[in-house]
Amino acid sequence: MKSIFFALPKKCMGTLLLLLIFMGCTTKNVADPLKTALASENPLIKRVMEQLDAHEIQIRYTQIDRSNDSILFTDHDFQVDTNNYFYPASTVKFPAAVATLEKLNEVDSLSRDTRFYIEGDSIETTFAKAISEIFAVSDNAANNRLIEFLGQDGVNNRMRNRGVAPIRIAHRLSTSNADDVTTKPLVIYLNDSTTAVSRPIINSVVQPMALNRIKKGRGFYADDSLQLEAFDFSLKNYYPIQAQHALLKRVIFPEAFSKDQQFNLSEDQRTFLLEAMHTLPAKLGYDLEQYYDSYVKFFMYGDELDPIPDYIKIYNKVGYAYGTLTDCAYIQDTKNNIDFMITATILVNSDGIFNDNAYEYDEVGIPFLAQLGRELYQYELNRKR
Repeated sequence: MKSIFFALPKKCMGTLLLLLIFMGCTTKNVADPLKTALASENPLIKRVMEQLDAHEIQIRYTQIDRSNDSILFTDHDFQVDTNNYFYPASTVKFPAAVATLEKLNEVDSLSRDTRFYIEGDSIETTFAKAISEIFAVSDNAANNRLIEFLGQDGVNNRMRNRGVAPIRIAHRLSTSNADDVTTKPLVIYLNDSTTAVSRPIINSVVQPMALNRIKKGRGFYADDSLQLEAFDFSLKNYYPIQAQHALLKRVIFPEAFSKDQQFNLSEDQRTFLLEAMHTLPAKLGYDLEQYYDSYVKFFMYGDELDPIPDYIKIYNKVGYAYGTLTDCAYIQDTKNNIDFMITATILVNSDGIFNDNAYEYDEVGIPFLAQLGRELYQYELNRKR
């Protein structure tokens, strides 16, 4: 809901009746484009809206306008509530990437092209490669290497210091040491023959969260055994819509924020980050059959295998795990000169069982997000600016 603030003309201050008439005319409801999109008769939208409670959707859509040198945001929300928990999955890789670039600025001996490997691991990489892999194919191992560099507390503190909150990165993704509070050292190449070893970072012990819907479903699998009780997410990562959207705005439009709200990134770093966010997998050498254009682009194209047009650029980060699909995206159409932002999450777990790999990602979740993107894109095409 949006608030309207105005000053009353003197001629309207004579009587209560005139005041009420004036207010009634001034605050006349204007159609909310997000609600209009969600009221679509398209079956990909309608079937989700008919089961709202089951799907736990939350959406923030931002219209972008420009006035002289200013960027104007108009947010439209649907069921956005930081107290209603959803599992953020791989969307947490976005703050890890931004925090990594910022930390690199603070260490003179490091750059994004510095080679390194995690102690005890044989995979050598660079910070640039890890960040590219995070956005192109949502690589879990790449993200975890950055967490070893930053520490969980390091990511959280950097985000909160810039106004990206609430957030709690508590664990790595899909690895045996996911919950370790102490990071592994990095072996860093200072040049071709000289290496240095970073010190482990000891992070805060994770405490259980008390949020609505922190326990979900009617059962879950653990060690191949079905447990008939709700799945508890209270020790998991927490990165709600509000924080995801806040980070996206600061990365895409840093000039719209005060200096203390901007991340300390050079223009070269920011250009690299934006390129990584929208570059499609095939352009980085990934197999097009397996990693098609919309592999990690849910809005507008997620339910299609056709190539994304060159004039559509989607700067985003998706996440999908535990039956939850989330996408946080800035969508730009360079041919028609329109752009907008949308962050949305949906739960697709009709049997209420977690860890059974029986989720309706392709049948319900991705088609819903794709159609939602198309509905809002069509609105933007016709919107007067």
